[in-house]
Amino acid sequence: MYNYYYRKPCINNNNMPMFNNNMMYNMQRMNPCLYYNPQMQNSRYMNSYPIQYDPRFRYLQYPTEKGFIELKDYGPEPFVVNIDKASKQNDNFRTALWTGDHLQLTLMSIDIGEDIGLEIHHDVDQFIRIEEGQGIVKMGDSRDKLNFQENVYDDFAFVIPAGKWHNLINTGNVPIKLYSIYAPPQHPHGTVHKTKEIAEAEEDH
Repeated sequence: MYNYYYRKPCINNNNMPMFNNNMMYNMQRMNPCLYYNPQMQNSRYMNSYPIQYDPRFRYLQYPTEKGFIELKDYGPEPFVVNIDKASKQNDNFRTALWTGDHLQLTLMSIDIGEDIGLEIHHDVDQFIRIEEGQGIVKMGDSRDKLNFQENVYDDFAFVIPAGKWHNLINTGNVPIKLYSIYAPPQHPHGTVHKTKEIAEAEEDH
């Protein structure tokens, strides 16, 4: 089945009885797409139903000009990346993207209603920029007195000084996609934590 009107590959909408879960393609590019048209079988509906993003397929990686970004630790070699696309492509709780002797770049994905977890880095300054989502950042001199609190959104950045207790809580309806810079590095080279639980279990050891 093809969508000749929009000239984009489509994903079947399994909420519609006429569709199933098979991926469909168009005649232009043989690539599965992140969109579907609920009434694409009937041309008289095509002007009334725009293509919509299907969140069921958000695991598909965002392509760059040269294809998908391979998310791995590229340090300590020279490195260039579209950080916005890399951050949004990452679905792991934490992925180290570059680790050197004095600095580390990581990607994080914080699920809806979740948080990074209250923590402190005694000898590490940290920079965080949010590429997608929104939340509340809290900081303080003790874990029971987080007297600094600010709402943050996509394109916001904040700095966590060494020795400050801190947390970032997702208050939105989409996962927070961010990148974080530690100076010096906080995690081992090549660190990948698929979930927050895995991250906490490794840090406890």
